[in-house]
Amino acid sequence: MKKALLFALALAVIPVGVDAQGTPSDSCSDMTVLSPLEDLRSCAEQGDADLQLMLGDMYYTGTGGYYLLPVDYAEAARWYRLAAEQGLAEAQSGLGHIYSDGEGVPEDDAEAARWYRLAAEQGFAEAQNNLGRMYSSGEGVPEDGVLAYMWYNLAAAQGSEVAQENKDIIERRMTREQIAEAQRMSREWLEAHPGSN
Repeated sequence: MKKALLFALALAVIPVGVDAQGTPSDSCSDMTVLSPLEDLRSCAEQGDADLQLMLGDMYYTGTGGYYLLPVDYAEAARWYRLAAEQGLAEAQSGLGHIYSDGEGVPEDDAEAARWYRLAAEQGFAEAQNNLGRMYSSGEGVPEDGVLAYMWYNLAAAQGSEVAQENKDIIERRMTREQIAEAQRMSREWLEAHPGSN
């Protein structure tokens, strides 16, 4: 999300329709940075997943650098979905959060878990932690401490402090055999997903 917010802060730097060399352009793909919000939307509607994610973030937080937007969770969900359907892990995680909290969409823990899983499978630590939380509490998925530990462990390995705390908490409720199984599953996941973490 930091990348998207930094990108949003730079929106007013280069005029719309000008590429990095200052040459006029009428193509979204030729522009490095967009300016007016309408042009940003236009290019996002043409399928740019990064811009769709950016608009999702902007509507979710009500900020976007030069632009102050009203918080609009339904609009955030719409933009996150467009980017998520293109496989952008950060957007998938954002959409999972929206479904988990019922912000702009009906609360649906199973749908939240589905989107978190898609992002978690790409190695996105925040989604791995959130999927672990869902397994820990049985929200949208069957309660499973071993799977919760595995997802927390994967996120913690990437430096997520909250995932490490969650892993420590759930570990206290697990047997040695369950912990060993979760650690084995973590290793197997990492072997099957090289470069994800």
